[in-house]
Amino acid sequence: MNKTIRRASVFALLLVFALLIRATWVQFYEAQALADDTDNRRGAIETYSEPLGNIIVAGKAVTGSADTTSGDLRYKRTYTNGKLYAAVTGYASQSYAPTQLEGIYAGLLNGTDSRLKTVMDTVTDQRADPGDVITTIDPAVQKAAYDALGDKKGAAVAIDPGTGKILAVVSTPSYDPSSLTDANTAGTAWKQLNADSDKPLVNRALRQPLAPGSTFKLVVAAAALEDGLYSSVDEKTDSKDPYTLPGTRTVLANENTSAPCENATIRVALQYSCNNVFAHMAVQLGQDKLRATAEKFGFNDDSLDVPVRAYASVYPSDMNESSTALTGIGQFDVTATPLQMAMVSAAIANGGEMVSPHMVSQITDSGGDVLKDYDDEAATTRIVSASTAEQLRSAMQTVVEKGTGTNALIDGVTVGGKTGTAQNGENNSKAPYAWFTSYGTSDSTGKQIAVAVVVEQSDAARSEVSGNGLAAPVAKAMMEAALKK
Repeated sequence: MNKTIRRASVFALLLVFALLIRATWVQFYEAQALADDTDNRRGAIETYSEPLGNIIVAGKAVTGSADTTSGDLRYKRTYTNGKLYAAVTGYASQSYAPTQLEGIYAGLLNGTDSRLKTVMDTVTDQRADPGDVITTIDPAVQKAAYDALGDKKGAAVAIDPGTGKILAVVSTPSYDPSSLTDANTAGTAWKQLNADSDKPLVNRALRQPLAPGSTFKLVVAAAALEDGLYSSVDEKTDSKDPYTLPGTRTVLANENTSAPCENATIRVALQYSCNNVFAHMAVQLGQDKLRATAEKFGFNDDSLDVPVRAYASVYPSDMNESSTALTGIGQFDVTATPLQMAMVSAAIANGGEMVSPHMVSQITDSGGDVLKDYDDEAATTRIVSASTAEQLRSAMQTVVEKGTGTNALIDGVTVGGKTGTAQNGENNSKAPYAWFTSYGTSDSTGKQIAVAVVVEQSDAARSEVSGNGLAAPVAKAMMEAALKK
């Protein structure tokens, strides 16, 4: 064999070895990455080759699957009352990554979750029949919140204090997840939804923390009672009116200038929402003690899964005394989601104990056998003493019966609540946020519910924006739906 042929043969052999090595690398090391690549259509073809499992509300599926009749994606996701449940279900799209429960339980719903496989599925390497997600949502409470919010921009969350079950998660304006399911039409809907200044794809209930305003005064009051700064909600506080922020010439005004806020008790200060009392109380406690109590309630927790990951509500650090004072009224850099403020009311309603909030009760296989029971796994944590919780419940009842929260009164239900109107924008240049958080206890059955509502924007004149005027009626509708069945 001459030299030229020999060299060509060696070069060809090296090329063969290179191809073998590359093929081996792709098959054993890059296979999963390629399978997961969003540009790989085979995954979507496999996912939508069969009907998906369902998300269940009160025994009825609010999702489904429909034959597409054409194309290589045989089925697409469908939704019943899609706008009503969008903040719960999210969407499963042929074009975009799934969100909310659709995303978290994608493997269960499309049959690829290993827990679904039978011995025969394993042997034949077949995809298992999909499972279902059983939610804790109460359809009556969900609808009451959605209808009451109407065309307002806002959100609402309801929790059963004794079990931690989330009964409602509503974010408005909402969107129809069905508009995103079909690959042929999803692109246009996606552009429209993302261009909308009202951001309908944002889950305001779980993932948009805002200044909580005076609803945060419940946390401050809890810290003062737990620390022993004051022994009772009926003990007079050391509170000047007007109150000048420490180290400044800024006078902190009260909304109601004629309210009896000077040296007011915690009960009266909550009843009239006295800024001077809670701003000074925050300074007396100091930011570290106040932060510790806030964190017990769930603030600064960036791993809160319900099972959707909720954005952390924040109590800040490294502040001077004037900023600490402002945190006492839920301003400066304090932020909270409606979920977080519902958790505050739930813990107070439940005797100072918080049951971990969750909106999935169980996940099951195709035959209905339970794969995981979240109700049984819900953890209970002591947040404040039973005595502190009892006193706060009593003071919150005063707020509703003869204070700033009278629009939440319900016959036959003991209601306690706290209003809030939080400044928004530089120098309060934008419409304030209207908040209301509350609990309700049926006088006949003892059944309870805890609620938080925020209204970011409405048609109301700026002078009419208040927690009692805008948010309390939404909370009332939700409590009635849960307790007056």
